[in-house]
Amino acid sequence: MIGKLKELFSDLFNSSENEDKSIGIYGPPNAGKSTLANQISKDLTGEEMSNVSEVPHETRTVEKKEKASIEANGRELEINLLDMPGISTNVDFKDFSEHGIEEDEAKGRAKEATKGIVEAIKYLDDVDACLVIFDATEDPYTQVNVTIIGNLEAKDIPILVVANKIDLEEAEPERVRDAFPQHPVVEISAKEGQHIDKLYEEIVGRLS
Repeated sequence: MIGKLKELFSDLFNSSENEDKSIGIYGPPNAGKSTLANQISKDLTGEEMSNVSEVPHETRTVEKKEKASIEANGRELEINLLDMPGISTNVDFKDFSEHGIEEDEAKGRAKEATKGIVEAIKYLDDVDACLVIFDATEDPYTQVNVTIIGNLEAKDIPILVVANKIDLEEAEPERVRDAFPQHPVVEISAKEGQHIDKLYEEIVGRLS
């Protein structure tokens, strides 16, 4: 009887260790979330997973890539990658019309983007960890960014901050480190694939 109980508990713990980890990519619009999601997805599965555009809120629903395996330092981690809509406190249709989109379509996109933000926030109950990506060429200490970090901290969700666009001359990733010193920061260029291996090492090291 005791032997069967030990076997049962062993199976339960092994099952927990082998579960896929769901990782959400959060951040403000145009920080490079979908570019990073595509870079990771291409590396791990050979396929991109999201559309990328200069127009804000291009990702308006949660995009998923399931059961992708990351390997780093001799360890492997199976993940479900979730590319979230950009988080913002206000979505104005003019954000779209400024990019040449007709008013009716712009208003439709604004509604979809607002729904997407709500969907992304709901997913906080389903993710095991988050990559929070910021544009290293911009001031990271904004109301939106502080709100994103604060909500994740309130839910005790592990956070890895990603300072993106370091390939650009005006990038200042140290400002991201200074703004959120309580969290680990990885400096990358999602577009150029720069330091992506370091990002994988951090993900596997912290979640496996």
